[in-house]
Amino acid sequence: MPNFIAILQKNKSIVWLLILIITILWGYAWVLMKEVLTYMGPFTFSSFRFGVGSITLLLIVSISKMKLPPKNYWKHLVIVGILQTSIVFLLVMYGLRFVDAGKSSVLLYSMPMWSSILAVKFLGEKITPAKFTGLLIGMLGLLTILGWDVWIGQSVDVIFGELLIIIAAVSWGVSNVYYRIKLQGLPKLQVNTYQMLFGTIGIIIATLFMEWGQPIEFNVHSIYYILFTGVLASALCFTVWFFILSIIDMVTATLSTLLVPIFGLVFSSFLLDEKMSVGVVTGSGLIIVGIIIAQISKKKPRSS
Repeated sequence: MPNFIAILQKNKSIVWLLILIITILWGYAWVLMKEVLTYMGPFTFSSFRFGVGSITLLLIVSISKMKLPPKNYWKHLVIVGILQTSIVFLLVMYGLRFVDAGKSSVLLYSMPMWSSILAVKFLGEKITPAKFTGLLIGMLGLLTILGWDVWIGQSVDVIFGELLIIIAAVSWGVSNVYYRIKLQGLPKLQVNTYQMLFGTIGIIIATLFMEWGQPIEFNVHSIYYILFTGVLASALCFTVWFFILSIIDMVTATLSTLLVPIFGLVFSSFLLDEKMSVGVVTGSGLIIVGIIIAQISKKKPRSS
């Protein structure tokens, strides 16, 4: 593992190639998350996906010879697991029953806006005029996506699904702030492994209550969707991503994740024939511009 980090530190072009590959895979995963609903319920799929992902990460941790986290961290890992894995993906997968995959990816990746707002309250971060402007632009983007749907007579189900995904984005933002407060002392790989494990347990419990006895169709397609999203998009991509985070700054990392909803929109348009309406395109652009402004202002150097 140290050798891998050394290679990345010496070859920044490899880092950017990996970022591009990861964000493409994450964007493509949104298509699979939508398609798999043909074969099983949203909670059932999430149980399989993160069950496979958790097993993969536990194997990686074992190979890396990482010890168990100290006992005083377990409670916090459970809370982050519920916030970041259980709540986020239960709501996202249920919302995908009603909302297009491309639009869903844009709404979920509004997360940096919510993280910024919460950081002001709970981490004592100052909100600069540029960051405030960025947040307002991003909020306007969300309202453009939702408001446009209301004006064109979109169904209540679609609007309900969109709201669920926005709540998921807020939960993700809360988990980021909670991590900064309670878990920053642990290695990122260790945090992701055990939060995903505990979050998966929460998803399985919800699945047993909500989808027990519902039909599940296993075939080449559904198994591919589970393995791709569980092993590749969840476990392996996040593992490489954590190594990248140790090399590049957080602002660059956050901005690069904006490629995910862009790829999500593109893949959904080509593979699912989803139409990108004026509201979605305009709102997406506003969210991306808003996050860029807000995030860049976070690391703006102070004048001496």
